[in-house]
Amino acid sequence: MQKLISYPISVIYYLCFGLTLVIFHPIQWFCLNVFGYQAHKKSVDYLNFFLLKCTNLVGTTYSFKNRELIPEGVPLVFVANHQSMYDIIAMIWYLRKFHCKFVSKKELGKGIPSVSYNLRHGGAALIDRKDPKQAIPEIKKLGDYIEKNTRSAVIFPEGTRSKTGKPKEFAQTGLKILCKSAPSAYIVPVSINNSWKMVKFGFFPVGLGNHLTFVIHNPLKVSDYNFPELMEKTESAVVKGIQF
Repeated sequence: MQKLISYPISVIYYLCFGLTLVIFHPIQWFCLNVFGYQAHKKSVDYLNFFLLKCTNLVGTTYSFKNRELIPEGVPLVFVANHQSMYDIIAMIWYLRKFHCKFVSKKELGKGIPSVSYNLRHGGAALIDRKDPKQAIPEIKKLGDYIEKNTRSAVIFPEGTRSKTGKPKEFAQTGLKILCKSAPSAYIVPVSINNSWKMVKFGFFPVGLGNHLTFVIHNPLKVSDYNFPELMEKTESAVVKGIQF
C-alpha cells in the first residue's frame, strides 16, 4: 500500500528535488568564480538544506546524535556505513561546520546538476573503483588537503551502499591512505540507520515516512593507534550502532 501511495507523492518530490539541483548549479558557479571558496561552500550548504526540505515532502525526518563529541580545530575523517545518497545530503548539512569532502566514485563527477560541479570543484576525491592505482593519489591528495586546511574527509569503506541496511565488510586501503596523509587527524565513526528505506523500492517510488538517524561515536586520534587497531575499533563502533 505504501508503494502505491508513494507514486504520486514521489513525482512531486523528484520535481522539487531536480529543480533545486538545477537552480543551485549556476549559483554555485557564480559563488565560486566571483567570491571564492567560502561563498561556494555556503552555496553547497544551502543546496543540501533545501534538498533535505524536499525529502520532508515524503515524510523523511533526521536526527544527529552526539555531535558534541566531534573535536574542533583538527583534521577529521568521518567513517560511516553507506545506505543511500541521503547519507551524503544529511552529512553535508548537519556537519557543515567541518567542511566535509567526500571520497566518491568518479562517475558522479559528471552529468548531475549541482552535485557533479561540487564534486569536481569542492575538494572531493573522485576515484575509479576499477583502477586502484588511480584512486591512491586521489585519496592521498584529499588527506593532504584536510591536514593542511584542518577540514574533514568522509569515507564509506563498504565501497557500495547496503540495500538492506546490513553492513558489508570494510575495505582498509582508502582509510589507511587518509590516516597516513593526515597524521594529526581524528577518526570519527558514524552509524547511519534507515537511509536504505528511502530507496527500498529502487529509485522510484521513494519510501515514505522514514526517520534517518546518524550516531556519532567517540573519536579516535590517529596517532594513538597502529592502523590495524584503529581499523578494528572504527569498524566495530560503526557496526555496533547499526540496526538491522
